[in-house]
Amino acid sequence: MRRVFVCKTGELAEGDARKVDCQPAALAVFNSGGVLYATLDMCSHGNASMSEGYLEDDGTVECPLHAARFCLKTGRALCLPATDPLRTFPVLEDGGAIYVEV
Repeated sequence: MRRVFVCKTGELAEGDARKVDCQPAALAVFNSGGVLYATLDMCSHGNASMSEGYLEDDGTVECPLHAARFCLKTGRALCLPATDPLRTFPVLEDGGAIYVEV
């Protein structure tokens, strides 16, 4: 696994999301209730950036185009039109920075 730098600790405020461009695909990193989560940035249902989605207080994110909701912890699709999960990744804080392991 390799680490992808997201930002310095404290730069991703609670309730915010950030898109991180990396290979082979972009990631979306979320701060939900002070817990950090990472998923693929592309909705599993279609061409929409999940980092631009609607972060809910219950640890879910809603696709900005299709209104499909996903669990940030597991990536599970919670409602139609999405049926496939989002891929999730571990998030680490180390040395004053946030990283995603891909």
